[in-house]
Amino acid sequence: MNNKQLLGKRIKELRKSAHLTQEKLAELIDIETGSLSGIESGRHFPSLPTLEKIAINLNVELKALFEFKHLISVEEMKVAIIKNLDKIDNDHITFIYKLVENFK
Repeated sequence: MNNKQLLGKRIKELRKSAHLTQEKLAELIDIETGSLSGIESGRHFPSLPTLEKIAINLNVELKALFEFKHLISVEEMKVAIIKNLDKIDNDHITFIYKLVENFK
């Protein structure tokens, strides 16, 4: 999943948490509902002013819109874990090994 899609998923997640429909949020940020739909589906990337309006109306800091690591798939997580193992020192590898063993 690319960053545009992740941003869209995050905005949708925050919008639903705020109990807003697409129509209501679109009205609040002064864009068409179809444009917001395009943003949430990852087809369109919003401008900075639009991102600022979204954050304000969802009552979150702008940076919260980009906190979407929890939205990546399990397969993407596994790839990231494996990719980063070589960068971890031996003490932390031992800790990670023990942690994983406890979940078997």
